[in-house]
Amino acid sequence: MAAHSQYEELARQLSAIGAVKREMGRMLPQDCPPASAGVLTLLDRHGEMRMSQLAELLAIDMSVTSRHVAHVCERGWIERKPDPADKRSRLLRLTPSGQELLEELAERYTAALARYLDDWTDSDVGHLIELLARLRTSFGDCRTRGAHHDSGTRASHHDSTTRTPAG
Repeated sequence: MAAHSQYEELARQLSAIGAVKREMGRMLPQDCPPASAGVLTLLDRHGEMRMSQLAELLAIDMSVTSRHVAHVCERGWIERKPDPADKRSRLLRLTPSGQELLEELAERYTAALARYLDDWTDSDVGHLIELLARLRTSFGDCRTRGAHHDSGTRASHHDSTTRTPAG
C-alpha cells in the first residue's frame, strides 16, 4: 500500500488533470462543446438508446440531457426515431454526419496527444495507458459507486474504450 503522502500527491495530480481536459476541449469545433462530444461518443460506443439511458450514462438530469440532445439533433449529428417496442418513446442514433465528426475529433485528439507527448517514449505512453485503465477499473462505475460503497460491492463498469476524451 502506498504512503499517505503519495495519495495526497496523487490527489493533487488528478485535480490538475482538469487543465489537460480543458486544453483538449479547445480542439473541439466551436459548435461542438464537450457535452455534445460526450453524447456522440456514448451513442457510438453503446449504439442507439433511449434518452433515459443516455441520461443515466451521462449521470445528469433528463432536462440537461434533453438540451444536449436537442443541440446535436439540430446539427444533424444524431437522429430520433420511434422505438419499435414503445411508440411513445424515441431512440437516439448517431447519423453518418455524427460519425464523421467523431472521426474528425479522434484525428484532432490523436494529433494533439502526439504533439504534446512527442518527447515521451512508446513505453512511457503505454505505461500511462495501462495505469489509467487500472485506475478506472479500481473506481468501477463511478455513477453507482456511492450507492454501493458501504457494502463494499462494485458495480460493473462499461467498456472504457473511447475515441475522444469526452467519454
